[in-house]
Amino acid sequence: MEVLMVRRNLRSDFVGGAYVFPGGAVDPLDGGAEAEASCVGRSDAEASALLGVLDGGLAYWVAVLRECFEEAGILVAYGPSGDILSLADPADATRLGRLRRAVNAGERRFLDVCREEGLRLATDRVHYFAHWITPEGAPRRYDTRFFVAAAPPDQTPAHDAGEMIAEDWVQPAEALRRHRDGEIELIFPTIRNLQAIGRFDTSAELLAAAAAAGRIPAIEPRVLADGNGVRILLPGDPGYDLAPQARAPGAPADFNDAVRAISRAANPDPGATPAR
Repeated sequence: MEVLMVRRNLRSDFVGGAYVFPGGAVDPLDGGAEAEASCVGRSDAEASALLGVLDGGLAYWVAVLRECFEEAGILVAYGPSGDILSLADPADATRLGRLRRAVNAGERRFLDVCREEGLRLATDRVHYFAHWITPEGAPRRYDTRFFVAAAPPDQTPAHDAGEMIAEDWVQPAEALRRHRDGEIELIFPTIRNLQAIGRFDTSAELLAAAAAAGRIPAIEPRVLADGNGVRILLPGDPGYDLAPQARAPGAPADFNDAVRAISRAANPDPGATPAR
């Protein structure tokens, strides 16, 4: 099994140069009745229940698919025939590439493009996988939901050459090895999600487990800074409930520095994923 990762632009104001999963912020236009009419197999009420929110949950699934399209050129959707979208025909790939650039430039709306192309978003193929919240006291905080989906077989990813400057299909264990060896940069939630994904031998096993999962707990690390450096505590770790929630004295004040310090302290275990 391989996962698709993209590299952030070196000039990004958030961990520039790091390898991440495609994603971004939920846009107000990702939700509402129009969005629900564009999706297959998942209602807003069902999506909201999975996320533990009162309403508007389906917008997260739409945002996932929009960001994958914008940043990586992958569109998980059903075509006019009802089959998963194929871009094996070069003419189709060229047309969708042109529309993708228009969406990225803000000239076209993602849902308008889908409707005009006769596409319906395959939200039934996208499964909620993890929920991470930046520790309290950080200069900037993120509340991030992670999802998993199978890439359509007849689509080739390509970074957008703006926010992202590279893409790579990589086995989770190999991505973790590269990070340990200093070849690539990963941040802490990415490390942990790669470890979790890597426990599955195949994408089918991963997707089946994610589809069957019940409540996904929010994971909010707490950071301790002492004379030995920065330590991370996760829910369930000894001392987690006693750890200060405000920024600890000695912890980096700059957000990027704080994220990188946390990620260095993670020290991913090479045995966290099974041998292949």
